[in-house]
Amino acid sequence: MKRNKGFRYLPILVLAVLVSGCAKKNTAPSVYLLNFKAEIQTQWEEVAAQFTAETGIPMKVVTAASGGYEQTLRSEIAKSAPPTVFNINGPVGYKTWASYCADLKDSRLYSWLLDKSMAVSSGDGVYGIPYAVETYGIIYNDAILRKYFALPNKAVNVSSAGEIKNFATLKAVVEDMTKNRAALGIGGVFASTSFSPGEDWRWQTHLANLPIYYEYKAKGVGDLEKIDLTYTKDYQNIFDLYINNSVTDRKMIGSKTVGDSMSEFALGKVAMVQNGNWGWGQIANEAGNVVRPEDVKFLPIYTGVSGEETQGLCTGTENFICVNARASQADQEASLKLLEWLFNTPAGKKNVIEKLGFVAPFSTFGPTERPADPLVAEMFRYLDNPGLNSVAWNFPTFPSQEFKNELGADLYQYALGNKSWDDLTKKTIASWASEKAAIQ
Repeated sequence: MKRNKGFRYLPILVLAVLVSGCAKKNTAPSVYLLNFKAEIQTQWEEVAAQFTAETGIPMKVVTAASGGYEQTLRSEIAKSAPPTVFNINGPVGYKTWASYCADLKDSRLYSWLLDKSMAVSSGDGVYGIPYAVETYGIIYNDAILRKYFALPNKAVNVSSAGEIKNFATLKAVVEDMTKNRAALGIGGVFASTSFSPGEDWRWQTHLANLPIYYEYKAKGVGDLEKIDLTYTKDYQNIFDLYINNSVTDRKMIGSKTVGDSMSEFALGKVAMVQNGNWGWGQIANEAGNVVRPEDVKFLPIYTGVSGEETQGLCTGTENFICVNARASQADQEASLKLLEWLFNTPAGKKNVIEKLGFVAPFSTFGPTERPADPLVAEMFRYLDNPGLNSVAWNFPTFPSQEFKNELGADLYQYALGNKSWDDLTKKTIASWASEKAAIQ
C-alpha cells in the first residue's frame, strides 16, 4: 500500500518540478538576435555586451553568412531556444514567417516610425518595422577620377564626375579610363564582380532591382505576378560594363567575394565599386586603406533608360525587424526592451549611429543624429536634391530566395560565356512567375 500511495503522488511531484522549472525559465528573460548583415557582426556583438551590462538582460547575437540568412533562420527558428528578434525582407518574407511575427502595432517602436506606410502590415496588425534607411549606387574614388579628367589625352569631353548623368556618358568615361588604367595607377575601373557562393547579391538583388523598378514605374504598379523584363537590355548594359572593365577577368569572378571588392577599392586598386552606404566601414577599416573620406562619393547606377538624367540613388530598406511570437512572453518583452533601448536612449542611439551605422527612420532621432561618414553624407546630398528621383527598393517583392539564386547562377554563366542574355531573360521571366505562384 505504501508503495502504491507513493507512486500515486509521483506524477504530481513531477508536474510540480516541471512547472517550477518553467516558471524559473520565464523569470530569466533573454534576447537572441539573428543578425542579417555579416559586415557588422563585431559591432552587433559589442552592442549586445553593452545592452547586457546596462540592463542585466542576457543577449546573444548570431550572424548569418552573407546570402544565407533565410537558410540560417529556418535552422535556428526550429531550435529549442530560437531567435527572439529576426529580420524579414518585406511582404514576401512575411508570407513565409507570418506565424512567427508578433503584432507590433502597440509597440513604442512603431509609434516612433516616421513613415508608418513603410512597415509590413496585414489587416490591422503590424508585423515588421524598418529600422534603417539605406542607399546604394556606384561608389567612386574622386581622387582617381580627378586624375583621369586631368589627363591630356582623355577621349571624352567631360571634366568632372558631376557631368556623368546617364549611361552613355558613364560608359564612355569608364572605357576610356580602362585604356588609361596604367597612367591612373589602377588595375581596373571596377572592383571584382563577386560570384563566390553567397556573394552574388549585388547583382541578383541590388542590380536586378533597376529593371524591375522601371517596369513597375512604367506599369504604375507596386508588384507583379508576372514580369516582362522590358528593361532587360538596360540591365545587360550595366552588367557588361562592370565585367568588361573590372580589375578581375570575368573568367575568375567565381572566387571573388564582396570583401575582396571593397578591399580593392580601399587599397586604391580600382576607381569604382557598386555597393551601399553600409560599405564605408569596410573601406575605412581595411588595413592599408588609402582612400580619403572626402574622396568617397556616389553615382547613381545608370543603365540607359530614357530620362535617367533625373535618377537618384537606390534608396529604401529590406530590413524589417520582427519579434518572435512563439518566444516566451518574458523574452518578447525583453526583445522590445532591446529595441527601445537601441532607438531611444543616449547609449543605444550612439551605438546605432557610430557602430551600426544606421540611418534610423524614427522620430527619436534628430536631423543631426546620423552616422558621420561620407556615404551617408552623399545619401542626403542626393535625397535633398529636389530635381532627382530616388529609385525605390522593389526587391522585397522578388518572389523568393530561390528566384534570386537562379538569377545569380545564370548571371555567372553569362559572364563565363556559357549562357546567352536572351536565355537568361526568358528563364528569369519564367522563374518569377513560377515562384510567385508557389507563394500564393
